[in-house]
Amino acid sequence: MSRILVIEDEPIIRTELRRLLVRAGHDVSEAGSVHEAAGDYPLDSFDLVLSDLRLPGAPGTDIIALCPGVPVLIMTSYATVKSAVDAMKLGAVDYIAKPFDHDELLMQVERVLREGLLTRRSAALQREVEQAHPVSGMVGSSPAMREVFERVRKVAPSPATVLVLGESGTGKELVARALHAQSPRAEGPLVAVNCAAIPEGLLESELFGHEKGAFTGAQAAHPGLVEAAHGGTLFLDEIGELPAPAQARLLRMLQDGEVRRVGATRPRKVDVRIVAATHRDLPRRVQEGTFRQDLYFRLRVVEIRLPPLRERPEDVPALALHLLEKASRKVGRPTPSLAPDAMTALTSHPWPGNVRELENALERAVILADGPVVTTGLLALELPEAADGFGPPAEAADAGGAEESSSGSPDSMEEYFRRFVIEHQEHMGETELAKRLGISRKALWEKRQKLGIPRTRA
Repeated sequence: MSRILVIEDEPIIRTELRRLLVRAGHDVSEAGSVHEAAGDYPLDSFDLVLSDLRLPGAPGTDIIALCPGVPVLIMTSYATVKSAVDAMKLGAVDYIAKPFDHDELLMQVERVLREGLLTRRSAALQREVEQAHPVSGMVGSSPAMREVFERVRKVAPSPATVLVLGESGTGKELVARALHAQSPRAEGPLVAVNCAAIPEGLLESELFGHEKGAFTGAQAAHPGLVEAAHGGTLFLDEIGELPAPAQARLLRMLQDGEVRRVGATRPRKVDVRIVAATHRDLPRRVQEGTFRQDLYFRLRVVEIRLPPLRERPEDVPALALHLLEKASRKVGRPTPSLAPDAMTALTSHPWPGNVRELENALERAVILADGPVVTTGLLALELPEAADGFGPPAEAADAGGAEESSSGSPDSMEEYFRRFVIEHQEHMGETELAKRLGISRKALWEKRQKLGIPRTRA
C-alpha cells in the first residue's frame, strides 16, 4: 500500500480524490495548503504528493523543495504549456490538467509510484553494492585495500596517467576499470591491451595503427587500439614488456596528445587517458636500459600499489564468498556454502597466485561439487604450484608422457611444464600450448619468463 498526500484547497475535489485513491488501495492523507501539509505531516514519509498548482498562501510547486526524493504530481485547471514547463523545471515528475478522467489520473499515479519504487530500489541496491564491493568489483576491508579504494576515488575524476603495480593475479585490471567507471570518460570506450600477448613485430601496428602499404600485407589502413580508445581509457597491462620503438611512440603520444600510424607522415590528435600496469620492477628495468626513464616518469604521475592476498588475509572470507557467488552464476548453478574447514583452509593458504588463484580454486570447486557444500578436498589447495595458473590436465599429461624420465613423472610441476613446452613448441602455437596445459596465454607467457624458456616460433 502506497502513502499518498493530496493537497487541494477545494474540499469537494479533495474528498473525491481521497475516495478514488482509497478505492485503488492507497493510504491517503489530506491538506488544504502547502503550509498545512508541512505542519501536519512528515513529508518524507509519503510515496507521492498530489498537489494543486494554485493554493492559498503558496503555489503547490513549493512543496517540491520541502520533500526532496518524494515525487510530486501537479494538478491544475489552468492547463497551459507555460505552467506545465514551469512545474517540471521546479522538479515535478508530471502534470495533469483539470478536469481529468478518473482512469487517466489513476494510471498516471500508478506510473509515478512504480517509477519511484524502481528508483528507490536501484538506489538501495547501489548502496549495498558500494558497501560490499567499494570499487567496481574489488572486495576488501583491510587497511591496505581501503587505501587503494581511497586512492582510486581521488584519482578517477582527474585526467592523470596512472601506474598500477602489483603481483600477477592481484586484480590490476579491476583498478583500471574502476578508474574508468568513476571518471568523466565513463561513457567512452575502455580498451584493454596485454602488451606481452602481442608479438613484438605486430605490437606497434596494433597499438598505433598503420597506413595502407606501410609493410607487406598492409592492404588497407588500420586504426590502432589507441585511436579506438579515443574519448575513453587505454589500459596497458604488462607495460614493462613494451619494446623500445613502441615506448618511444607511447611517450610521444603522452607528451603531445598525438599518434602517428606506422607508415603515416602526419600525426592524428587523440584524447586518451592511459592506465598502465605491471608486476615488474620498472626502476630496475630503467637502470638496465630496457625501459625509458622519461616514459617511466610520464606513466607514474599517480601510482597505485595493490597488496598481494597473503598480506590481507582478513579479506579472504568476504572475497571467497563473493567469488563463490560469481563462479556459481558463471556455471549456472545455485551458490553452495563453504564448509567451516574449507573456509579455514582458504584463510590459511598463502595464495602465491593471489586473487586469480582463489577465483580458480572456487570455480573448480563449484563445478566439481555434488552437493550444496564446498569441502576442503574440492579446493585442491595441496598443490603449491597451483598459483602459477596451471596443472597437469589429463590431455596434457597424455601428450607429454613421451618425454617423462624412466623413473616416472617429472620431479616437479615446473619440470613438467619445462619439458612439455620445449618438446611441443616447435609444432604448436602459443594458443594451443596454453590450451593443452589448461592455462591462459598470459599465464603461459608468465611461466616462460619465470623459467627462462624462450619462444622458438614467431
